[in-house]
Amino acid sequence: MKPLSEKTSEEKTPLIDSKGLRTDGRKLDELRPIKLEVGNLSRPDGSAYIEHGRNKILAAVWGPRELHPRHLAISDRALLRVTYRMATFSVSDRKRPAPSRREHEISMVVRQALEPMLFTELYPRAAIDVFITVLEADGGSRCASTTVASLALADAGIPMRGLVAGVAAGKIDGKIAVDMNDIEDKIGEADLPVVMSSERGEITLLQMDGKLTPKELAQALRMAEDGIHQIHEMQKKVLYEKYAKIREEVGEVSQDTYDDILDDDLVEDVATDAPVEEEKPKKSETKRKRTTKAKKTDDDESEKEKSKPAKPRKRAKPKEEETS
Repeated sequence: MKPLSEKTSEEKTPLIDSKGLRTDGRKLDELRPIKLEVGNLSRPDGSAYIEHGRNKILAAVWGPRELHPRHLAISDRALLRVTYRMATFSVSDRKRPAPSRREHEISMVVRQALEPMLFTELYPRAAIDVFITVLEADGGSRCASTTVASLALADAGIPMRGLVAGVAAGKIDGKIAVDMNDIEDKIGEADLPVVMSSERGEITLLQMDGKLTPKELAQALRMAEDGIHQIHEMQKKVLYEKYAKIREEVGEVSQDTYDDILDDDLVEDVATDAPVEEEKPKKSETKRKRTTKAKKTDDDESEKEKSKPAKPRKRAKPKEEETS
């Protein structure tokens, strides 16, 4: 917790200056700088990394895999498990290592935001585990965590209906703004985290802290949707770049193998053009042929003997009884 003097000083600082710019120099409808990476971990089935402003978040996916303990298995679909954790050094004041109530809540919220986009019915009685680690937090971590977890699931090759991305809109100094940072989130008048699929137009997460009029709510949703559309284009771009690179590597390998095959064919053609001398059969081969011929003749004779009709046996004459 911060001292009371620091809190009062933060509340007195204006969040929007006379030029209409925020504390970090952004406009009201401008997102923070975003950097996305995919496949930066080798051990899990899929991974992704995001830098959203000062947020630095890493996500890893394992699965679908066998579920342990087995009594948690669902007979008609896979179980999605999300674990959200903040590193002890991710905030200015050292965080306790034990998972907090807020981390359990965000784990549940992210799971509920991701689950509608997954074809979990394809993997009954299996588990899909998503682990999210916040290395540095700067407001809006739940939305950024959902964005990076969606990318990690796509990198793991799990069938999805579409990618989801999240951004928070809110109200600061009486005006609606998008992508709230830490100080705006703490002392702003309202906060509205939104997660949706830009392709399908479906909202999978909508929370609100504070008060907004219906008109302000509609404006905040519209600004959040525009921001999510921009993030979604970044998600698609980073996935295309990764798999385009893989395709190029596979193409180079296949071209090399094709050249090797051509070289092998040329060698075979040269070998077939050269005159071939008839090789004399070796002694072992001749012996083998003789033994096989002898064996065949023996087999034929035995078959002929078997085919001959059997001669009737003569009955033995009864012995005459001796007379005394």
